[in-house]
Amino acid sequence: MLDSACPRTGVRPLSINKAFTARAFDTATKDLGDLAQPGEQFYGINASNDGRVMIFAGGIPLERDGQVVGAVGVSGGTGVQDQAVAEAAASAF
Repeated sequence: MLDSACPRTGVRPLSINKAFTARAFDTATKDLGDLAQPGEQFYGINASNDGRVMIFAGGIPLERDGQVVGAVGVSGGTGVQDQAVAEAAASAF
């Protein structure tokens, strides 16, 4: 589901940056988003790395044998939808 606030051309960079963020910090972007709220320890982190850090749901690190080896990033739906698709992709990995 897309609306005027999230034009189709913006979806690809968001998903790429969600994967970048999940891998850069080895944590789900949804969890990082919770820690990036005002008063929390990572408030403002989304302004780092030339604006590439995404704190929206939909980015998940991929692990194999207990090691993070990559990440998946999903964008284009609601946060709940993006998270569900990313979790399905991570599970399939």
